[in-house]
Amino acid sequence: MSAELLPDTCAWVDFFRGKSTPLAVAVEQALRDGTVITCGVILCELIQGIKNPAEEAAVLNAFAAVPTLEISSDLWIEAGRLSAQLRSQGQTLPLSDLLIAVLAKEHGFTVLTIDRHFAQVTGLRVVGG
Repeated sequence: MSAELLPDTCAWVDFFRGKSTPLAVAVEQALRDGTVITCGVILCELIQGIKNPAEEAAVLNAFAAVPTLEISSDLWIEAGRLSAQLRSQGQTLPLSDLLIAVLAKEHGFTVLTIDRHFAQVTGLRVVGG
């Protein structure tokens, strides 16, 4: 079994829109392999962009079978520390990306994204389209 994959919101958007981008293909393969995982931040970002109840039902149905990581108090603190470290280097990441990064690092997952923010996080495994 391959390493678990934590697709960023952009990867899920491509997947749900039926695109055949490298991100969407990787999400589909990870779903087949049972190696995909998500977190509340990504669910929130997806739900906020939904246009109608049918889309929401499809998204929620798909995620019913995907394990969801929770953010512990320790990881909130780690996200704050990561933010402070990056800011001291002149880099600012959105809170959502900080949380995804610390979750992935903590659990040893690879983030699937085209978002360049994640490349700024030392020790984070990132793959993208």
